[in-house]
Amino acid sequence: MDKPFHNSDYTIMIADDDTYITELINMYLKNKGFHVLCAATGTEALELLRRHTIHLIVLDIMMPDKDGWAICKKIRETSDLPILMLTAKGESEDKIKGFGIGADDYMVKPFDPNELIARTVSLLRRAYSSLRQLKLPASIRVDSLTIETASRTVYLESDIVELTPKEYKLLLSFAQHPNQVLERQQLLDLVWGEDYFGDDRVVDVTIKRLREKLSQEKEKSSWSIETVRGAGYKLRTEVQ
Repeated sequence: MDKPFHNSDYTIMIADDDTYITELINMYLKNKGFHVLCAATGTEALELLRRHTIHLIVLDIMMPDKDGWAICKKIRETSDLPILMLTAKGESEDKIKGFGIGADDYMVKPFDPNELIARTVSLLRRAYSSLRQLKLPASIRVDSLTIETASRTVYLESDIVELTPKEYKLLLSFAQHPNQVLERQQLLDLVWGEDYFGDDRVVDVTIKRLREKLSQEKEKSSWSIETVRGAGYKLRTEVQ
């Protein structure tokens, strides 16, 4: 059973050097009962992350000293903390880049504060209130690929493959459903949560990045992550 969701249980950090934007988001979040911390630089944001338990970060791309891209990459080295990125730019390339380095959602300035709150609540619910407690085997092996579930470590032969939390969850979902076509919406539900309502291109971007990290596989390998046109993706193995 999912635990009750109370806004007061969560601390959100706003990382943005625009004082007006920070104060606006701060006011709306506090009115909804959230605890809020604010950072005006990338360095300050990383320091707050080190010193406090933060459950979600609203992260502006353009900031002094360390930009949002660098902060997002740093967070994804060790954490699956939900990240909602903000930018004044509307180019689709920026959105794809954000998803590519691990952002969970993306909003373009100017934005409706009520929509930002709705997206924030959605991200928090799927990250903390709807976690499935699955009984997993100690390891899952597909030819040269091994997933050690207790340590969340992935090996190709004897080499460790460094994956972000989302990449790991995506690979685990495929490994749990070998030779089964998984639609984008199914993957969103399994990896990003059932109430995710962001851009579904995040699936394609994350799969592309996952394939690149698994590029050590040889042509003779008995498995691959395949695109099934008009349907979705599947982990193909020789054992059908």
